[in-house]
Amino acid sequence: MSRPTQYQRDTALEAAMQVFWQKGYHATSLKDLEAALEMKPGSIYAAFSNKENLYLLSLDRYFDRSLTRFQALMDDAPSALAGLADHLRGFAKMPPQDHARQVCMLTKTLVDTTNTDPEIAARTKAYLERIREAFTAAFERAKAEGELPPDADCARLARRFQASISAIRFELHLGTDPEDITALAEDFAREIEALRQDT
Repeated sequence: MSRPTQYQRDTALEAAMQVFWQKGYHATSLKDLEAALEMKPGSIYAAFSNKENLYLLSLDRYFDRSLTRFQALMDDAPSALAGLADHLRGFAKMPPQDHARQVCMLTKTLVDTTNTDPEIAARTKAYLERIREAFTAAFERAKAEGELPPDADCARLARRFQASISAIRFELHLGTDPEDITALAEDFAREIEALRQDT
């Protein structure tokens, strides 16, 4: 059986990530994967070993994409707090067909696997921590740029920021009215902007 090309592998991983994200690890069947990846069971196992490994690879892909997007936004932001506020507002601007208009895949995975699949749960916790570290670094940048006072607790701010994102995405997942989503994101964004100390 021939090995898939890199393009085919990337396409298959993207499809797997989307179906796993939508249905969850346990609810996704082999039939679901066959349909999404357009591959026979033997080809799936030859390429990815087993369902757990395919899920972990999908989780890797989700994490890498999420972190890269956040870091790119921060790199282009005129200031750290402006970038953080824009990140929150961005969730309300997602088009209706965007897959990200649902609960974070990492959050969903943690709920789904904590008591059943320790390796997947451990990987998920590590990724959530690394994302929080990226948020902490953004607040540290704000402190270095003079937007935050020297005694600001950046780790605490990052934890609150992560909770704000989770709240917005939960409302998106519920299908809350777009105007209410926009208002919620704006409230959280203004809380970030209000942290800016007078200079």
